[in-house]
Amino acid sequence: MENEVIEFDIGLGGGVGSSGREVDDDGVDIEHPVDDEDMIDSPQNISGGGGFGSGSGEIYLPEGDLLDLEPYEGMEFESEEAAKAFYNSYARRVGFSTRVSSSRRSRRDGAIIQRQFVCAKEGFRNQNEKRTKDREIKRPRTITRVGCKASLSVKMQDSGKWIVSGFVREHNHELVPPDQVHCLRSHRQISGPAKTLIDTLQAAGLGPRRIMSALIKEYGGISKVGFTEVDCRNYMRNNRQRSLEGDIQLLLDYLKQMHAENANFFFAVQNDEDQSACNVFWADSKARMNYTYFSDTVTFDTTYRSNRYRLPFAPFTGVNHHGQPILFGCAFMINESESSFVWLFKTWLMAMSGRPPVSITTDHDALIGSALAQVFPETRHRFCKWHIFKKCQEKLSQVFLEHPTFEADFHKCVNLTESVDEFESCWLALIDRYDLRDHEWLQTIYSARRHWVPVYLRDTFFAEMSITQRSDSMNSYFDGYINASTNLNQFFRLYEKALESRNEKEVKADYDTMNTSPVLKTPSPMEKQASEFYTRKLFIRFQEELVGTLTFMASKIDDDSEIITYEVAKYGEDHKSYYVKFNVLEMRATCSCQMFEFSGLLCRHVLAVFRVTNVLTLPPHFILKRWTRNAKSSVTLEEHASSSYTNYLESHTVRYNTLRHEAFKFVDEGAKSLDVYDVAMSALQDAAKKVAIASKNEGRAAMVNGRSKDDLMRRRSPYNLSTGRGHMTASQSLSEEDMDHKIGELINDLESANRKCELYRANLLSVLKEIEDHKLQLAIKVQNVKISLKDGI
Repeated sequence: MENEVIEFDIGLGGGVGSSGREVDDDGVDIEHPVDDEDMIDSPQNISGGGGFGSGSGEIYLPEGDLLDLEPYEGMEFESEEAAKAFYNSYARRVGFSTRVSSSRRSRRDGAIIQRQFVCAKEGFRNQNEKRTKDREIKRPRTITRVGCKASLSVKMQDSGKWIVSGFVREHNHELVPPDQVHCLRSHRQISGPAKTLIDTLQAAGLGPRRIMSALIKEYGGISKVGFTEVDCRNYMRNNRQRSLEGDIQLLLDYLKQMHAENANFFFAVQNDEDQSACNVFWADSKARMNYTYFSDTVTFDTTYRSNRYRLPFAPFTGVNHHGQPILFGCAFMINESESSFVWLFKTWLMAMSGRPPVSITTDHDALIGSALAQVFPETRHRFCKWHIFKKCQEKLSQVFLEHPTFEADFHKCVNLTESVDEFESCWLALIDRYDLRDHEWLQTIYSARRHWVPVYLRDTFFAEMSITQRSDSMNSYFDGYINASTNLNQFFRLYEKALESRNEKEVKADYDTMNTSPVLKTPSPMEKQASEFYTRKLFIRFQEELVGTLTFMASKIDDDSEIITYEVAKYGEDHKSYYVKFNVLEMRATCSCQMFEFSGLLCRHVLAVFRVTNVLTLPPHFILKRWTRNAKSSVTLEEHASSSYTNYLESHTVRYNTLRHEAFKFVDEGAKSLDVYDVAMSALQDAAKKVAIASKNEGRAAMVNGRSKDDLMRRRSPYNLSTGRGHMTASQSLSEEDMDHKIGELINDLESANRKCELYRANLLSVLKEIEDHKLQLAIKVQNVKISLKDGI
């Protein structure tokens, strides 16, 4: 049998540079290696060949019958490394891990003359060491040392061979069974063939979990693989970082070229301790301009951290007025410390002119959350719910297999609960039904529920069309372009292609909105008004809500003189009600579903209340500019104020609702007793007569520039009746009938002039709107020409 070469990890081998040193009475240096519990937990690496050198960390594995022997005093080895390999092989058979405890060097020539190999559980951790005193330990490592005395001591003879000078067999702890020994640190090894297979599968887009499944199948069991999923994950991450270090200059050269072509192209580089680039951020001029229009909500996509992608690429995205994802900047994150994320968020904020978003969505990650709290203390932070659901499938895979109904119940609890109390009771019932109260991961996400469960987030704008919809901006902007096999050389071409495609889709959506008319489904003035304001996609979504009101009933349940509360329920589903509070005078309404706060579109519940209260058009404050066809317009066109028809509808609605509101109060009071009823009826009859007279004389009692006709007559008459001044002559004498006729003519002239002014104003605003539409159509044509030229090239 040929000797096999093993490269040992530092935790097993130790070394001069990593140990403490003292001198004994015989003039021999004694070395004590560092505590292996504080070292990085990484596997050994099996090399496929190579020679043996005293400093190489490579030794020959014992062969033949030596593999089955137990150590004994007087046993000889050709070298110290051979003794170390033999003891580690023995430890694997028995079920424990080994490490170097101490060494002795000769003071004459510095050569090692004695070694002691011990069980990894030998001794006790020193809690008073300086390195643990001077720094805060955020995540203390598990205590693994229990004072085990098992060891093997060897020393060098004059002949150059090594002899066993001491052996302690007994352990004071349980030994590990054969099917778990591969988890012990000194026995975890990633072989050359395993590395090759990992590299191949990673390039194909597989993550650590699926790669480990393939390795287990290939080798016939986890114990024969020789390392854990954590080792695989660490190897993949380190491999990716090593490959990027040589290519990062390509990225920097590309960014410098883009900045030279356009001064508004922004990029920044964070250097590590040796001044080499570790993190990079950039945003082109279009991304920065997009943010000025749609800065309310942002998504920071770190999908690459799942090892799906070879590139550590993290884009900032948002949502435009068509509901499409738009880009706000990109980052390459090689270093993923908290300070690096703080740097990234501060740099991005600077590129976006220092204006933080209303809300931001990220993956569920403690480092990102801490960095966001420092840079965006006022921004509402949300974890991506769909990433949590995906993680749920991994963490609760056994529950999913044993209970087929769990997934549906989990989704129902999270997505379909209407209030905080309902969610809390549903969650408790869920974990009790499936006996999951002690599940650690579920406890973790429950403690963070205010960052991902919809009922806690509905009061904040996230630009989503419904509570249960997945955000299109999350992990979708570069889908179909950048994938698991994309390397840095391919990245630039695919990145630019994705930008062109997204831009073309926005241009197409603009064209459809400006040049085609949607089909109206109702005779409602509100639907026609919305079709003229909203972009096509947003109008269709609004239309769904408006048509949906036809199956809803709204009943008044409370009236406190200023705000009326309505209970709104679908016909036949009275058990599921929503509550709308409506301020008649201010024309403002809020619904318990909070759809407007969450998405910026009115829900069918508020629209149902508008229907029963004769609100015929959308009040201006319910039309968000970011959802309109003029979202990017620099000219503010208040079309809802320019239309005389809309003005009439709105003013008529306000008058109607105010009178109706006061009348209901009058009726409630008047019906309390017979005496009050008689007084109320008498007052109502008098009021009816006055209203009839006012309606009949509406033209003669018209107001002109704030003054009544009688007041105008007194001011224009040469004889002022109030003062008695003036003198009536025959030539000046006019009959009352002639005077009324003259004043009537003046009033008609003024009203005609007012109508002309209003018409001119409406025409002017119409011209401005046409100019804006023409500008947009020209922009679309220019963009199409650019795309055609690029395709031709």
